[in-house]
Amino acid sequence: MSKKNIAIITVILAILIDQISKIYIKTHFVLGEEVVVFDWFRIHFTENNGMAWGFEFGGKAGKLFLTLFRIFAVGGFCYWLWQAIKKKASIFVIIGISLILAGAVGNILDSVFYGVIFDSSYGKIATLFSDNPYGKLFYGKVVDMLYFPIYKGDNFTFFNAIFNGADTWISIGAGLLILFNKQAFPKE
Repeated sequence: MSKKNIAIITVILAILIDQISKIYIKTHFVLGEEVVVFDWFRIHFTENNGMAWGFEFGGKAGKLFLTLFRIFAVGGFCYWLWQAIKKKASIFVIIGISLILAGAVGNILDSVFYGVIFDSSYGKIATLFSDNPYGKLFYGKVVDMLYFPIYKGDNFTFFNAIFNGADTWISIGAGLLILFNKQAFPKE
């Protein structure tokens, strides 16, 4: 299989897994609901405006800026992926860039569309393609659900971040690029 086809399949599968899991959580869980899989792994439904750990800046203008920045960044990752394929880069580099691209697209889909296709998850399960959506185009919230509280003390939880498939793809992709940095960033 060609590296181009591997990249396309990686991006499509990663986006599908991310979006299917988010839509499932949004249409089957109430905001804040949690299922304990293991003591150290939980499915915990939360939403945020799109930045790590729910950080926000600049209100609605900041949210719009963040979404537009992500769209611009996706263009950059598409170009980088195309160049990497053209230059016959390592398959690990191709997969790494593809995963980062898919993760960025996954979170963009939430930010751009979820506000206009879902109603609110507060106190009830959200409805897909609702007549009463909770937001506007470009102002949707990102769905997060993967929670790994590996250690919980009285005043401290180790690894308290709640994230999603898209964030996972970005992290794995970045890890691959770090591991194969000489192939990802060759000296000219």
